[in-house]
Amino acid sequence: MRYPIIAAAALALAACATQEAAPARQAAAPAAKAPQCWSGDHGRFFDVGARTTISGVDVSCEKTTDGKSAQWMGKKH
Repeated sequence: MRYPIIAAAALALAACATQEAAPARQAAAPAAKAPQCWSGDHGRFFDVGARTTISGVDVSCEKTTDGKSAQWMGKKH
């Protein structure tokens, strides 16, 4: 009684093991996001090069030296 069940299970496992895997689809590369600066006073992100006033200080959003992010920089003298 056990033999047919064990034989059927072994046959099913062997059949699954011999199938070829489906070729993996390459996912589209996500678009690189441009660096932005967050302003809590305004509640939104600003693009690089944008100028605004935060807490009474004139600032501009500038890229960091590595180019991966951005930060607020005060007005240059």
